[in-house]
Amino acid sequence: MYESSSLIVQLDHLLKQPEHEHLEFKEARQSFNYETLLKYGVALCNERGGKIILGITDRKPRRVVGTRAFGNIQDVQKKLTEALHIRPDVTEIEHPDGRVLMFDFPPRPIGTPIQHGGTYWMRSGESLVGMTPDQLGRIFAEAVPDFTAQICAGATLEHLSVEAIERFQQLWLRKSGNETLRHMDPARLLEDAELLYPEGVTYAALILLGSRIALGRFLAQAEVVFEYRSHPGSVAYQARTEHREGFFLFDDALWTEINLRNEIYPYQVGLFKYDIATFNEKSVREAILNAVCHRDYRYAGNVFVRQFPQQLEVVSPGGLPQGITLQNIYERQSPRNRRIADTLLKCGLVERSGQGMDLIVRSLISESKGLPNFHGTDEHQVALTLEGEVKNPAFVRFLDALGQDRLRRFLTEDFVIMDKVARSAPLLDPERGRAARLAEDGVLERVGRGRGTHFILSRAFYRFVGEKGTYTRQKGLDRETNKALLLHHIRDNSAEGSPLKDLMQVLPHMTRYQIQNLLRELRQEGKVRLEGVTAKGLWYAGAKES
Repeated sequence: MYESSSLIVQLDHLLKQPEHEHLEFKEARQSFNYETLLKYGVALCNERGGKIILGITDRKPRRVVGTRAFGNIQDVQKKLTEALHIRPDVTEIEHPDGRVLMFDFPPRPIGTPIQHGGTYWMRSGESLVGMTPDQLGRIFAEAVPDFTAQICAGATLEHLSVEAIERFQQLWLRKSGNETLRHMDPARLLEDAELLYPEGVTYAALILLGSRIALGRFLAQAEVVFEYRSHPGSVAYQARTEHREGFFLFDDALWTEINLRNEIYPYQVGLFKYDIATFNEKSVREAILNAVCHRDYRYAGNVFVRQFPQQLEVVSPGGLPQGITLQNIYERQSPRNRRIADTLLKCGLVERSGQGMDLIVRSLISESKGLPNFHGTDEHQVALTLEGEVKNPAFVRFLDALGQDRLRRFLTEDFVIMDKVARSAPLLDPERGRAARLAEDGVLERVGRGRGTHFILSRAFYRFVGEKGTYTRQKGLDRETNKALLLHHIRDNSAEGSPLKDLMQVLPHMTRYQIQNLLRELRQEGKVRLEGVTAKGLWYAGAKES
């Protein structure tokens, strides 16, 4: 019962999302062509995975209409697995308004596009088309070795900056505590770091340590451009700096540029005062490090860091690394340029091979600035936006009261869940188990049971806000009181009847299915009756006449 309820909640969340390359809805009331399903499966696998859901209207507002397609889901799953050589998940959801089938296709293997009938399918708007040779070439190129670990023909130790090498040496020494690094000559130092070989200098060495002249000659696209604009819609910039030199030569200078226009705002919650900067240094540095670690240096574009009064954008060429999607970006690690990531790891500038997204998420949520967004990200670029506005100072106070020792034990997922609960956003099915553990830890509170289970922030949060009444409302009224409110509304509107959508407004904290359960109990008690089908039916006071 709980699993079915969780699937319905997950489906409701998906229904609110627009269709995109990873999500497709089909009505398919009576049937759905297997070949078409297979082609969509191929396209979704080729585009890093996604879902096609049958039994849903194509147009908004979407609603469940049910499907009779593929009665034997084990059989269709077996056929798809044999055709794709990848096993999709096929889930049958018994929704109150009809049967729904959800096909979840995983991403294709690295460097291996999937085809059917001799065509490597992909989506183009509402249609399925074959991939172009250029697109196929990029996929096949994924299996090539790390570009930044390769030797740059013609580059030598003389093309690297002495200042940058010394800084790298100091950072590595500080991080490792290895005193032998202190007096090591530059060539040996770089050989130990696998940045220099007898055959020559790696691209990673140029990107991190190269002089301006060397980068202009060998890898001009390894440039980070900073721009400041006074308004997000502004075309003209008020300041611009081009950093075409090794990263170790400009990373501190770039943060200094950003910090010059980094406003600090005072916030007060009760007796507690906070000064919070618009841009958290740790988040900003991690975002820039991510761009340096993960961008595709085979592309000619530069990394752009664009600062606005309340936003910071970091745009880097090359799309997301293989295996990383917008759905798993907070927990999965896959550095495109491992040699760069390993070097930065030696210096203590990044953690876990340069991922860093978990640190960005923690920092932003801890300051109630919301999750980073990736609007504008596609196969050609990654666009990361950090918001600077503090949305809920009381939430900052709440996390502060939990204590740093306690927060350090939390997973990044825990921060995401707390942020969602604070915003009353729906939790995904995998998050609900973790939310239950946070409730046991006293951070959240569980409200309701069975299908009706949802979570709110603990009583302590509302005490900090000074809204104990809000806590009582969020905690929810008892079952009989909720039924009484529904019955009161139905009686007040007995002439025209009450549709379900109106009753959902009476108890906005409850889901459609919770309200339907309450109505079912009222009907069994002879207090209300339903006239018409469920979707368009109207509720009236009193039992049906026999």
